[in-house]
Amino acid sequence: MTGPEQTPPRRLHPLPKGLVELYGLLAVLFVLVPEWMAGGALLGFRSNRRGSDLPAAAAVWQKLPELRLATMGLADLRLLALEQGIAGYAGLGRDRLSARLIRSLKPKQKPQQKPRKALW
Repeated sequence: MTGPEQTPPRRLHPLPKGLVELYGLLAVLFVLVPEWMAGGALLGFRSNRRGSDLPAAAAVWQKLPELRLATMGLADLRLLALEQGIAGYAGLGRDRLSARLIRSLKPKQKPQQKPRKALW
């Protein structure tokens, strides 16, 4: 019996039935019971809430254009670029288009004046 095709199949020793049942019991105790308890706790939290299960859009999400642009697809980004009047938007990739849109969507800040030095 030489060669890989002539090797006899390996014989696995079966586990005793009691050991298999013990492993099943341990699986239930350590995995399924905590999952069941966590699910019950989450249902208790949900019953005390009012309104939608989904959180409302935060004010920060409305203020930061980066968050809004991250959720948009490339076609939506190109439509927004068309509305903003950005030239050459069709040839730009997602990253460059997002960067140009962020620059155009951010509120323009007034340049800060340098503090004047006193003459005395």
